[in-house]
Amino acid sequence: MSAPLKGSCFCTAVTYVVSGAPALSAFCHCTQCQRQFASPFVHAIHVASSAFSWTHSEPHDAQLDTFVIPTKPWKTRYRCKNCGVCVAGRNSQTGNCSIWGATLERTKDGKIKAWDVVKPTAHIFYGTRMVEVNDDLGKWEGFEGKSNRVA
Repeated sequence: MSAPLKGSCFCTAVTYVVSGAPALSAFCHCTQCQRQFASPFVHAIHVASSAFSWTHSEPHDAQLDTFVIPTKPWKTRYRCKNCGVCVAGRNSQTGNCSIWGATLERTKDGKIKAWDVVKPTAHIFYGTRMVEVNDDLGKWEGFEGKSNRVA
């Protein structure tokens, strides 16, 4: 990856940078993402925790609320205290951070910068989908390459 990925919440009070290539970039259809983002699916990007850094003013926690999913206590989510946007998550079991495509920096015409690096390669947790998606990406019961492919 030539340039770091930058992202922010809606109001830009919370900002981050990712300096490494994604370990995963997929459209996630899991029920947790559906509820968290009130959307049928989201563009989830997983990166090594060591590649992720907050870039907004310190102390970083002054701008962030955290919450833990009760059924998955190893996952901590971070959202902006001002606008409420969920910007990132940390998974203590995998050592990865999650970011969401919608929070990434855009070009003047609204396209996500470095799309060739972050474009989704699959649909994951497709069994709990709310909508059918007619594209050429593989559809998986769980994670891509680690579960059964359903389409």
